[in-house]
Amino acid sequence: MTDSKSLPTLPDRLSVNPRSPHHVAEIFEHNIGIRLNGKERFDVEEYCISEGWVKIPSHKALDRRGQPLLITLKGTVEAFYN
Repeated sequence: MTDSKSLPTLPDRLSVNPRSPHHVAEIFEHNIGIRLNGKERFDVEEYCISEGWVKIPSHKALDRRGQPLLITLKGTVEAFYN
């Protein structure tokens, strides 16, 4: 098990996409969990704790670059290490 003292602090806003300015590569070396309104989500692409939203990919719709469109869900967001 990893020591919690060696884990970097989770930022207020984080994105999985490496092209995003909110992507922090060293955080993704560890397992991260996201909880929205008390329910754990496994499909989160981006989150913001202070604004209370997460973005998840749509299943079929794609943007003009072939990437899935992101749907914003609002509520109480909690990020934690597994």
